This record gives sequence, structure tokens and C-alpha cells, in this order.
Amino acid sequence: MSDHPEIDSLEGILRKLPVEDQAEAFRILYGNVPAPIELTEAAASLAEQHDFDVAAYAFACAPEQRRAPRRVRVGAIQTRIIEPTDAPIEAQYLAIRDRVATIIEAAAAMGTNVLCTQEAWTMPFAFCTREKQPWVEFAEPVDGPTTRFLAELARRHNMVILSSILERDERHGDTLHNTTVVIGNRGNIIGSHRKNHIPRVGDFNESTYYMEGNTGHPVFATEFGKIGINICYGRHHPLNWLMFGLNGAEIVFNPSATVGALSEPLWPIEARCAAIANSYFSVAINRVGTEHFPNAFTSGDGRAAHHDFGHFYGSSYVAAPDGSRTPGLSRTRDGLIVSEIDLNQCRQVRDSWGFQMTQRLSEYGELLSRAAAPDFEPQIIADPGVDISSGRGSALPSAGRALHHVSPRALGSAPTQQITYVGDEEGSRKE
Repeated sequence: MSDHPEIDSLEGILRKLPVEDQAEAFRILYGNVPAPIELTEAAASLAEQHDFDVAAYAFACAPEQRRAPRRVRVGAIQTRIIEPTDAPIEAQYLAIRDRVATIIEAAAAMGTNVLCTQEAWTMPFAFCTREKQPWVEFAEPVDGPTTRFLAELARRHNMVILSSILERDERHGDTLHNTTVVIGNRGNIIGSHRKNHIPRVGDFNESTYYMEGNTGHPVFATEFGKIGINICYGRHHPLNWLMFGLNGAEIVFNPSATVGALSEPLWPIEARCAAIANSYFSVAINRVGTEHFPNAFTSGDGRAAHHDFGHFYGSSYVAAPDGSRTPGLSRTRDGLIVSEIDLNQCRQVRDSWGFQMTQRLSEYGELLSRAAAPDFEPQIIADPGVDISSGRGSALPSAGRALHHVSPRALGSAPTQQITYVGDEEGSRKE
């Protein structure tokens, strides 16, 4: 909703530094920045012809003597909507679908093995409007037309595709869910996962349409690794990331739709922190552009009614278990990011840092079980001289109260005398 032009990327600003300073700036911000991969002629040609960016990187991994490398190329697609939001629903859908299909061809040309879309990629992110019509018409079953369309591309290119859609569960009363479908590289449906955490903040009025998912924290074992999917708002919940790690994920994708005014300072941090804490690779994906809707809506914060959500800032990236990450894609342009990773690095980092060995799950599990109980009492040890009943600590009145203080003993010295300070009503004499 801002009138100022959006910058293309943080990396573009960093590249304005003197050449001799750029490498160090990127190292400090991004760790061991992966090396660029040269684009294939086919990928570069598609990107130029259809006006989208392609970026490709390879993460370094130490060779091992007893395990062969497990190199995989993962990809993520970020796009804007094509048609205006007042165009016919089918026209909007087909325009986005065809655009993404072209980018999938570029991903295939780059040898991508596992590819993920942004959240609810087949539609505008219209959940800000709180209107059911016409937006629920984008909903479809897990095995609906979008999955069938992508299944053919997945089979043709020997690629696992993660497709994030608005799901209509026709078997259970046409209930809606925010769902990612996992399409195998043979064109088969491996399974699906529903969004675990639903936002109720700002214009993110998603609970008007669907509620929290009921699929747990599944990890999908594919030919190209074990995959988890932490959909959008779930990235703000560290335990959500943790559960995919406990179930054995080696790569966790985070298909998202989020705007700059709300979350951009958090964006570069959260998926990267998850990769570090859980010793897996993470892929953060966000849409781009500003989507304008026919009817104005309010945010419940006193601002005037408006027609757009704000700017979806893209900036999709990949992070590794050692904390290194790629530069992000553009904040303003459609794009594809491809990263070559070696899944052996997950174990190497576990061996090096020992986070899993030292995480003490039983200790936290016990407290979490207690915290979920209705009669939970937090473990608080209060200063007896502070009143915490109001929620804000304040010193109690000193009248009638004796404070006992024992001076620390110096090494090699005689025992020190205990001094008692009696309440103010008797002055400050010693006893």
C-alpha cells in the first residue's frame, strides 16, 4: 500500500559495495555462500523469452569414504498473478497455470529433482477480503485438475513436484484446507499435507476459509530424499519445524505468501534458523507483486478500507544445515531458484554440532505435556521481597519486614559476621 517503488533485492544493494568488500559482506550475512551454477542454454532462453529470473547455486559438502554423495537439485518457483482479480476465475487460473508450466520447463532444463510452488499458487491470495465468492471457486480436490496437470509434467521430467493449493475435501462436507500435494516423479500422488498453523493477524483472515490441518507432521520418502512441508505461518512456530526433523526430514519446504510490512525482517531468519536447529535443508518460497481486489476491505486496526494486501516481496532462498544460504530471488520479479545439495551434509552437521544428541527431548516433552494441561502452573521462583501478583514486579513495603543478608566469605579468611537489617520502623540499627 506504499507509494514508493519497491527495491529489487537486498543483494542488489550489497553488490553496490566496493568489490573487495562484497565477498566479506555476503560471508557475514549468509555464511559460506554456495557457488553459482552456470545456467543451461535452454533455461536461460526460457527466462529471457518469458521474462523471469533463474538463479542456481551448489552447496559445498565434504566427501566421505564410506558413503557416496547424495546430490539432489531442489527448486522453488515464485510468481505474481497474471490476470486482474476481477477477470473470470477460469481465465485467472489458466494464466497462472501456464506461466508456472513454463517455469517448470526451465527447472527441468536445470536438472531439478524436487520442485515446490509458493502457497496457494493457483490463485490470488484473496483471503484478506473475507469474501467467499468468487474465491472459493479456486478450490479443488487433492486429485483435481491442477494435480493431474502437474502429474504429467512430473512424470515427463522425472521430478517430484510439491503443489500448494486451496483444497476442497469433497468427502467431508466440502471442507476447505490449505494443502500441499506431493506428486511423485512417476506422476503418482504420494500424499498431501495440510497447513498446521492458521494466522489471525493483520489482513491474514484465513480462518474465515479454513482451519488448522489434521495431517500431523508427515515426512514423504521420495527417490530424492525425505521431504517435509511447513506451510507459510507454520514457519513462525519452532516446534512445527522441529517435528518434521524428528520424523526424519532432510529437506523442509516452506511455501508462503507474506507481505513486507508484516514479516520481511523475519523472512531471512526463520527458515535458516530451522535448518541450523534441525540439521536439514530448508527452502523458503514467497510470491511476488501487489494484488488489487475489486471490493475494499479493512484490517481492524483503524486504517481506512483498502484494496490490496500489500507487497508480496518474493526473496525465495535455500538454507543448509551449517547455516549457509543462497542469495534470495528478486523482491519484484517472477523467478526460479535451483540449488544442488548433498543430503550427506545433514548427518555431517549433526556429528559436528551435536544438536540432536544434546536436545534432551524427554526434558522438554514432560514440560510441554504439563503446559498443555488446563491446570498448568508455570515454574516461577519468585523473589520473596517482590510482589508479582500484578504481573509486574514491584518491591513490597519494607515496614515490619526483616531482610537477612549474609556477606560472602573471602578465601582463607575467618567467618564473617551475619548482619540483619530490621524494618524501617525501627531504623537501620545493627543487631
